[in-house]
Parts: sequence; C-alpha cells; structure tokens
Amino acid sequence: MTTTLQQLNSAAPAEALRLLDGLYEHSPWIAEQALAQRPFVSLAALKHAMVTVLANASVDAQLALIRAHPELAGKAMESRSLTTESTNEQQKAGLTNCTPEELAHIQRLNAQYIAKFGFPFILAVRGPRGTGLSKREIIATVERRLGHPVDFERAECLRHIHRIAEIRLNDKFGFTPAVGNAVWDWHEDLARHSDPGFAEQGQLTVTYLTDAHRACAADLVARMQACGFDQVNIDAVGNVVGRYHGATPQAPALLTGSHFDTVRNGGQYDGRLGIFVPMACVKRLHAEGKRLPFAIEVVGFAEEEGQRYKATFLGSGALTGHFNPAWLDQQDADGVTMRAAMQHAGLPATLEAIGALKRDPSMYLGFVEVHIEQGPVLNELDLPLGVVTSINASVRYQCEAIGMASHAGTTPMNRRRDAATAVAELALYAEQRASADGDSVATIGMLQVPGGSINVVPGRCRFSLDLRAPNNAQRDALEHDILSQLRRIGERRGIAFTTEEVLRAPAAPSAPAWQARWEHAVTALGLPLHRMPSGAGHDAMKLHEVMPQAMLFVRGLNSGISHNPLESTTSDDIELCVNAFSHLLDQLASEHKNGTP
Repeated sequence: MTTTLQQLNSAAPAEALRLLDGLYEHSPWIAEQALAQRPFVSLAALKHAMVTVLANASVDAQLALIRAHPELAGKAMESRSLTTESTNEQQKAGLTNCTPEELAHIQRLNAQYIAKFGFPFILAVRGPRGTGLSKREIIATVERRLGHPVDFERAECLRHIHRIAEIRLNDKFGFTPAVGNAVWDWHEDLARHSDPGFAEQGQLTVTYLTDAHRACAADLVARMQACGFDQVNIDAVGNVVGRYHGATPQAPALLTGSHFDTVRNGGQYDGRLGIFVPMACVKRLHAEGKRLPFAIEVVGFAEEEGQRYKATFLGSGALTGHFNPAWLDQQDADGVTMRAAMQHAGLPATLEAIGALKRDPSMYLGFVEVHIEQGPVLNELDLPLGVVTSINASVRYQCEAIGMASHAGTTPMNRRRDAATAVAELALYAEQRASADGDSVATIGMLQVPGGSINVVPGRCRFSLDLRAPNNAQRDALEHDILSQLRRIGERRGIAFTTEEVLRAPAAPSAPAWQARWEHAVTALGLPLHRMPSGAGHDAMKLHEVMPQAMLFVRGLNSGISHNPLESTTSDDIELCVNAFSHLLDQLASEHKNGTP
C-alpha cells in the first residue's frame, strides 16, 4: 500500500518516521530531523528537507552514513544480509548475478577504493532513469571515481545516497516520473544519430547539416507532429520549427527552444533538453484538448556550437536577422562550403530565403529557454532547478606567439625566445586575474606547438583565449588586463603575438518579469529558489537582442559535466522541469485572462 503526503503530514511523529523507514541505510535520524519541517507541499520539498539535514550534519555523521552502506557485490550480498532495499537495487543492476570473473573484478575495485578513501563506494545503481545501470556502466564508474580527490568523492557519495533515497521515496509514494521518463527516452533515441568517425566509437557528434544532423531534424519533425503541434517545418537554415496555435488566430506567440547540434564527443542533453521539455508541455496540452491565449513556437536550432563552420548561433541568429552573408562561403575541414552543404540538404542557400526567417518581435511575448546547467553548482547544492539571472558577456581570440626555434641542448636559458613558455606565463596570469574578479573566468583551452620536437625550443605556439564575466564592463576590464599582460610578456621575452577576435557577445540579463515567472514556477513545486548567472553562451543571448528572455537551468549529474559523454540528468529532474515550464504557461494564461501580460 502506497503512502500519501497527506498521511505523512498528519501522522504522529513515530508513525511518520515509520512511513519513511529505509530511505537512508540504517540512518533514520535524517528522516526524523526532516519531519520537523512538516507539512510538505510536495515530494520535492520532502526530498530537499532531507538533503538539508545531511548537508548540515557533521563530517563524522556523513561518513557514518556512507559506511552504513554495503559494498557493491560485496560480502553482505554474498551472505544475503543486505537490507530489502539494497537487495532490490543490486538485483536490478544484475549484481546478484555476476560471473565469477565479474565478481572478482568488482571486489578488487572495492578493495582499491576503500584503501584510498576509507569508506565504501556508493552508487545509485538504479541510475538516472531509475531502471538500473548495467554491470559495465557500474564497473566503469568505479574505475573513473577512483581518480577523485578524497573530499570530492565523499561529497559524490552523499549525492548518490540522496539519489538512492529519492528513488526509494518514489517507490514508497507510488510515484513514477512518467513524463520525465518519456523525455529522458527521447534523448536516448535521438542520440542514435552521430557523425561518421564518431558513431563507430559510440560517441555522440552531430555537426551542422551532416547526414546525422539531418536525421535528427527529421526525427524532431516526426516527434513534434506526434506531440500534436499544428505546424512543423524545417526552415531555410535547417531549424526545426513547431507551432501550437493559440485560442485565436491573432494570438501572439511564446518563443522557446534550443539547439540540437553537439560538440564532438559531447553529451545528449546540452541544447536538446530545451527542445524536448516544451514539446512535452505541448503534448500535455494537446492531450487535454487545451488551447492557451497565445501560441507556442518551439525551435530546434540547427546550429549553436560552431563546430563545422565558424558560425556560432547560426540558427538563432537567422531569427534575429543576424546571419552573416560571408558564412555561405566558409569551408569545413573537407573544403565543403556552407552554401554547398545547404544545397545538399535541400535548402535554398540564398540570402533572400534566410532573410525571410527574421521574426517580428511584436508578434512574440518573449523567449524562454530550458538548459542543462553545464556546471557543478546545482549538483553541489543538490538542487534540481536554478533560475538564470544573466548570461555572461564573453570574448574569444585565436592567437599565436612567435619566437625563435632553436636547439634545446645548445641554446642557453637566458638566450631563448620560447613561444610556448610565453603562452604558459600568460595562462597563469589569466588564471590569477580571473580568480581575483568575482565570477569572471579565463581559459586557454587550445595550445599547440606546430611541428614541435622534443629537442627544439618552440618557435611558435598557437593558442585560444576565452574570457567571460557577468557584465560587459567586467569582461572588458578583464580583457584589457590580459591583453596588456600579453604585450608585456612579449616585450620582455622577445616574442611577437598575433590576436584575432573571433567572438564578442554582450551580457544578456534576464528580463525581470520573465525571471520572476520562472521563480514563481520553481517555488510552486516546493523547491527553494536559487538564482545564478550562466557562464555558458546560449541561443537566448541572440534572442535577447530583439525580445525579453529568461532561462531555467536543470541540474546535471557527474559534477554537472557537459560537452562530455558523462553529461546526464535524472528523469525526476526532467519531470520537475516540465512541471515548471507548464506552470510558467499557466501564469502567462492567467495574466492574459486578467489583461496583465
């Protein structure tokens, strides 16, 4: 028999504690302290209450909780002394049915892990979808996490303990994140398309207008149609555009969406989450036969990452009227021009057709975007959702240091014009300067010595420079100081530098009214409100140029890593995100009804 929130909120303390028995392994004190915060308005609020209890506990108490958990496929499993919950979880992951070789390998990894960290390895073996990780995934995760620092790994164990408790709580309350599961599955399904050279290695790479990219677009069209969109098409730059009509033909539209292209060997959720979440909301509206006082236009932007061509934000830029005509003549690594790629994809490849995509802002209420965070903040706070206050200003350069190549053995240290060490000095300065500047960041992500040899002092060094800050003035000051330091290093070391600016994007603060709508949606779910800037660039930056915008972030797993195959999120968090988006739609509908949009 399942438990209800009403039962939990009204039960006597001892009975309420009994209802939550077994959530945290042999540690009822967490639920007991959390129950002091009753009544709970949602399961999400109850989950966060327990997260808060453990976060405020001492390190000793946290370690005791970790050590209360059994080893995976360990002695407790062999002796059948696991709790009912742990037995069920390890059985779902196939750990109760290991071959002798698999069992021996896991137990060797357990021994290595405990020797390093002093506590057992903890993993939510039912995984982000709740259906169980494979033994291969489990073993790979142990091997990867063996490289973590001790304090970081302790925190990671606690995060997995909370995920275990979340799944157990769902089971107790008979809750299944059905919509979250469906959207999670959509991501898995779309990820079957990948560019040649990467697909064979099981890596996800989808770059602009490749066969994999066009297959993704076709899949999005079919899925939008199945969700109940009234109009779906692929536009002149390859964007997938779905429109769900409002209650009247003259109704304005809410614009939303994100990109479906990826970086090389990237993750499944970057961009795509922002397409699928509003699609799920439209599917829900269509199933209910419900029309809103406004239309919903969802755009799967064809290009945001700038991987095949140097044309970042091509998809959203076309909607704002900022398509650069020179892009059509750019060539990819194989010498294929963008114009030829468009023609091969059946697109008109004319400036007239592309120019016609420009939206009239007066026909839109604004733009909202959902995105996986792509950072560690929400993961570390154990919060599912965060409201974005602003997208950081940024500037990027492609640079080269030019010194003198010379013999590594015969050139004295004080006679060298080493291009690589000059860039290394700049990298250390950039790190220090950004660290002293609040939320600023500075990155040299590419560093290459062309034709380098082990016995040659580097004469040239190519490098990138990526600078970001919460506002334009802060970015400009950071840029000024780093470029000034570059000149000083060059003068002192006898090194010439070339710099080519390849991107400059202003900060995009969220429109206050739209940020407030996201905030109301998050708090309505029973979640605490967390405001945060976005260090990454997003399509919302382009739409910000012509209409109000605001973003909602969703927590990522594995320290929030992104642009990486480990990028992930849970179906529970996706469900909360869909519900938050639906709440935003309801707010807008209510405002229109009251004449106050």
